[in-house]
Amino acid sequence: MDKAVDKAKWLKAIQDDRLTWKQVGDLKGWENEAGVLYEVTAIPMNFLIDPNGKIIGKYLRGAELDKKLEEIFAK
Repeated sequence: MDKAVDKAKWLKAIQDDRLTWKQVGDLKGWENEAGVLYEVTAIPMNFLIDPNGKIIGKYLRGAELDKKLEEIFAK
């Protein structure tokens, strides 16, 4: 949800926080196309996506996230 004017700060935060997973953004802030499409209204936000690309969970935190992960990996 970063803006183009903050690109350097965004890249520095990725490095400083040692975020090793892929980072993507169109740098359009809250008008970010993916954010609008997936109804991102807050940061942090999470989605669980299956191997076929289908969203199988979102807005999960704490015990609710643990339960969903247990359900997925118990199969």
